[in-house]
Amino acid sequence: MKIRNYAATVISALLSVTLASSALAQSYPTRPIRLILPYNPGGIVDFVGRALAQQLGSEIGQAIVSENRAGAGAVVGTDAVIRSAPDGYTLLLVDPALVINQTLLDPKPYDVFKDLEAISIVSSAPNVVVVSEALNITTTQQLVAYAKANPGKLNYASPGVGTTGHLGAEMFKLRTGIEATHIPYKGSGGAFPDIIDNKVQFTFASIASALPFTSANRVVAIAIAGDRRSPVYPNVPTLEEQGFANFAVDTWLTLFAPAGLPPEIRDKLNASVNAALAKPELKAQLATIGVEPRGTSPAEAAAFVKAEYDKWRDIIVDAKIKTN
Repeated sequence: MKIRNYAATVISALLSVTLASSALAQSYPTRPIRLILPYNPGGIVDFVGRALAQQLGSEIGQAIVSENRAGAGAVVGTDAVIRSAPDGYTLLLVDPALVINQTLLDPKPYDVFKDLEAISIVSSAPNVVVVSEALNITTTQQLVAYAKANPGKLNYASPGVGTTGHLGAEMFKLRTGIEATHIPYKGSGGAFPDIIDNKVQFTFASIASALPFTSANRVVAIAIAGDRRSPVYPNVPTLEEQGFANFAVDTWLTLFAPAGLPPEIRDKLNASVNAALAKPELKAQLATIGVEPRGTSPAEAAAFVKAEYDKWRDIIVDAKIKTN
């Protein structure tokens, strides 16, 4: 009799938890959701975040309030989310800086695998390799040949230390054995005038930042650092097409929540995000800056982020990159 009563109690408790979880998922959200964008307005994270917020809000039934929390290469905004309650009302949209910072900065600002929970990969935007028109170069093979024929004369620009533009170029150097001096800028804007003037010879840039200059034929796009050509640059071959297998430099954006998020809320957010990303109007909006919507399961997003962490950690170690 005691065993039977105990079993009945356990079943009742499990049923209560299941019903409570179901009710939580059905009622969520009951108030606006904050979407932390850890950069200043105007960049790719801000553009995609605000476009996503509009469509996600209509899908999930509550306003998504975008909030720029810039500072320390996305660390300030990320920390604000990590310190928030894991209730689904504070989310983070962030780029590869999230995983790069964990290796590059000392002490480590956070542990992405313990402090955050991936909801979905939101978008993908491969970098484009851009060179100064003065070089009269149209392929990466020509760029490598120029570098080897002119040791010590090649400079490359990046939006800053630890960005994908920086690490992508370092990966290129490691794979080709060329020499090139890193010239970091505060964002992409200041780099392009110097590339035009041939003070800096090349860069791994986001398509959004490169497009105004390549469209005006002031700099030359020679390769896409992704697994396929970009619709924005249909005539520009990928690095793989030019002999560089498994060479991806992607300014991906992924949505996160604080660790400990209830699975029911995570799954509801995931379904709503993926539905928003499937909308034609959002696809068209992102396409204008060379961004492709993704949409994945939480498990797929977590596995992708881990792979990106491993890749950039190895580049940082092999290239002996430091923040000072």
